[in-house]
Amino acid sequence: MKDEEIDWQVYHLITWGHGLSLDWLTAKSGLDPQAVEASVKRLETYLLVQRKGERIEALSINESLIRCQIRHDTLLPFTIENGVIKEKKGQGP
Repeated sequence: MKDEEIDWQVYHLITWGHGLSLDWLTAKSGLDPQAVEASVKRLETYLLVQRKGERIEALSINESLIRCQIRHDTLLPFTIENGVIKEKKGQGP
């Protein structure tokens, strides 16, 4: 199975609920744990999901767009760290 197919399957499972575990995703997907872990990491990189401790949840479109803008717009004076919006260091008045 291609990585894209695995990611699609895992993402759709994640969107079923809030705060799903890797064990649950592995059981429901029928994939091996390493494939699920790798998929979740890719989905995090693509700004589609986030981890909260042991739980994984889908980001809303708004959250995803904001995180994308923060990642790629070097002129923004803020960042998000652990779900908290913070002023970038060295960007203050």
